[in-house]
Amino acid sequence: MAEQDLTDNIARSRFELAENGLTAFATYRRNGNVLVIPHVESPPPLRGKGTADRLMRYVAEHARANGLKLVPTCSYAALWLRRHRDYADVLG
Repeated sequence: MAEQDLTDNIARSRFELAENGLTAFATYRRNGNVLVIPHVESPPPLRGKGTADRLMRYVAEHARANGLKLVPTCSYAALWLRRHRDYADVLG
């Protein structure tokens, strides 16, 4: 997958992952160096294919690279972060 398929759409306050002509996204609210993640969504045709996992990995890597902390209020994002303890350093 090409890196340009993963973007931070600042105008819409969401991270996006385009695959097969569809877009999965994670919305966020920024408060200083904290990103609250209230919603992660993957279109039905992309579900079960690891799309949301790749999206969350991008969000976590982006947070780490930019010195940000994540506060997941979305149940999927919270579960993903609990399952991926290697990103515990980005939890706010």
